[in-house]
Amino acid sequence: MIYLYESPLGTISYDWSDVICQGLWLHAQDTASETHDDPISRWLASYFNRSPAILPPLAEAATPFQQKMRDGLWMIPAGEVRTYGEIARTLQTSPRAIGQALGANPLPLLVPCHRIIAADGLGGFSSDLEWKKKLLRFERGF
Repeated sequence: MIYLYESPLGTISYDWSDVICQGLWLHAQDTASETHDDPISRWLASYFNRSPAILPPLAEAATPFQQKMRDGLWMIPAGEVRTYGEIARTLQTSPRAIGQALGANPLPLLVPCHRIIAADGLGGFSSDLEWKKKLLRFERGF
């Protein structure tokens, strides 16, 4: 089921099956919605209240490499960033492979791909780049 969550930074929708989260989307335009009471909405509320909680169950990564990337991303504390090159060295792969895996991340924010930037700027983001900027600014306050 697709639910909406109105965050302080904009509207977020997510696919919660009562067991796992299959996907999460950050929207460029705000739409009024009510917060649904499920593990994802409670995690989002904790995140935006700056009191991190344990992640609810998420859909499995599509590949072992994407799981390895997720594990690397979860090690980056809120408020910090790494470059594609840094995370590639940590995971013993190439920056291009990291970029492709990040672009395929169906769970932005829950799997914090916004914390990876280019050596010379923001780099890409599967959602609107404005979201990446907002999330990075927000997390600096953690």
